[in-house]
This record gives sequence, C-alpha cells and structure tokens, in this order.
Amino acid sequence: MNSYKTVAKAVEAVLHKERKSKFFAYAYPLSSEEEVKPIVERLRKEYPTANHVCYAWQLGVENPHFRANDDGEPNNSAGQPIYGQIQAYDLTNVGIFVVRIFGGTKLGVGGLITAYKTAAQLALEEAKIIQKELVKSIELQFDYKYLSFVMSAIKKFNLNILSQESNLNCNYIIEVPLKDVELFITQLEQQHQITIN
Repeated sequence: MNSYKTVAKAVEAVLHKERKSKFFAYAYPLSSEEEVKPIVERLRKEYPTANHVCYAWQLGVENPHFRANDDGEPNNSAGQPIYGQIQAYDLTNVGIFVVRIFGGTKLGVGGLITAYKTAAQLALEEAKIIQKELVKSIELQFDYKYLSFVMSAIKKFNLNILSQESNLNCNYIIEVPLKDVELFITQLEQQHQITIN
C-alpha cells in the first residue's frame, strides 16, 4: 500500500435537519489522535445548546485504528453510523464530527442512525477527497562535492526537502514516496560516499 484517501481540508457546518432536530456535520483531515479533543471542545463552545457532539475517526494505513463516540446517544446510534461513512468512502487520517441540537421530537434508535449517517455523508459529499502518497523520511550525509549529484536525484524524483545543511559536510532530510524509495536509494548508491539513514 503506497497511498491512502483522505479529505484535503476541513468541511464545516453542513446542516441536516430531521424532524426539527439539527445535525451540523464537520469533516477534518487528522494526523494524530491528539487533534480530536480540541475539535470537540471547540464545537461544544460554538454550540452551547447542543445536546450531543458525536464523532468517529480513523488513523493509519497498514494497521488503522479508529474510535466511534455516541456522546450520550443510545449505544451505536451515532458514532458507528458516522464511522460507517468513513469506511464507505475508504478514508483514513480523518475525523467526522456531528453536533446535534434537539428539536423536541424523539427520533428513536433507527431515526438517529439514519440522521447521523446522512449528516456524515453530506459532509463527505462536500469534501474534496484526495489520494495521498505514503512517504518515508530519509537522512543523507555527504561531502559538499556530491551536492549537485544529490540535488539532481532529488529533482528527478520531485522530492520534498524537510531540512538541509550545506557546509563542507552536508546533511539533508528528505521525504521519498514509498513506491520510489528503493529506486532512489539505488541511484544514490552509485556514489559510495553518501551515507543513507
């Protein structure tokens, strides 16, 4: 697996109404679990009259981990239907949050499942879904005289340089798409004086 699908940027406040209850759906690209709590806290502040802020997220590609939270709604009536949409769209590194403002009419478990699923789906329909390549960070150490050789390899593979020190001894950290790692390293190994970590 060299790539995964996720949302390009945040989608905010997509409204779904169900028998006077309002469901505001949000989708965010995530890179860590630590990003979830601040989003939930911000939504609670933004909607002080909200009864529930339910969500689901998934992170990782090889061995993804996820969480679905009903926030006081009946078991599996909110978080799971939201998570089901993450799976339906085959996404990862994403969180979907749905804020519910109760409209006075109880929806029942079936109604809640449908409402949360629909809200999550509407947010993802608004989202720009992108394919992201998995990358590996590689550290290169080499003598300054090999700089042009290294730079031409970096350019050829169109790589992202994370950090660079160009003195007598150069130290570069670059991101290489997983699919290109072997080929890139093979090319650099033509010069034995380059250390690759």
